[in-house]
Amino acid sequence: MRRKIRVVGAMREKDGRYLITQRSPRATLPLLWEFPGGRVEPGETDEEALARELQEEMGIEVDVGPRVIHVEHGYESYDIDFCVYRCRHVGGAIQHIGVNDHRWVRPHELDDYEFPAADEKTIAKLLGL
Repeated sequence: MRRKIRVVGAMREKDGRYLITQRSPRATLPLLWEFPGGRVEPGETDEEALARELQEEMGIEVDVGPRVIHVEHGYESYDIDFCVYRCRHVGGAIQHIGVNDHRWVRPHELDDYEFPAADEKTIAKLLGL
């Protein structure tokens, strides 16, 4: 039986740009870029997990809105069930607590960054490909 991991990500848009973060050098898939977020822990809703992850990793508070993208992806030893939610910033300045870096990028600039395969699928859906 393959392990299945539920992961949530935040789609934050500002002035036509989307927030992406760079994974820590010590993380799985180190230094790749992604929509900020993380794993859903047992007993958490997607929305609770996403708010917690953004607070822990970047020190920001968000209102989690509707789910905008859902993809599934199989890595070599586990499967990802990945949902991206539209989020609105409500407090705090972005800090690099659990992320290596962050950028605000326009959709056409996303190809300039290396993403994990599951995130590549979300980007394709975002761009309507």
